Amino acid sequence: MTAAIVNHPARTLVRPNLSDREIEVLRAWLLSDSKSSVAQRLFISTGTVNTHLSRIRDKYVLAERPASTKCELLVRAIQDRIIAIEDL
Repeated sequence: MTAAIVNHPARTLVRPNLSDREIEVLRAWLLSDSKSSVAQRLFISTGTVNTHLSRIRDKYVLAERPASTKCELLVRAIQDRIIAIEDL
């Protein structure tokens, strides 16, 4: 007798529609120590980094998956396969 493996996710996660630039900023911020280092690396201002992160958070709220802290954004990025634990 063989057993069938059936995947039953606890819930379906809605992935927000992040732009390529938002993903780039999010990944850079999650892999760095500060927003200013992200700004320097991506040749943008710290204010622009903050704007991107604010828009990313807004999109996660709309997806009913709020992420108000860096840690929560990291969890969302891992769940959405934007970043892997091995990258950290």
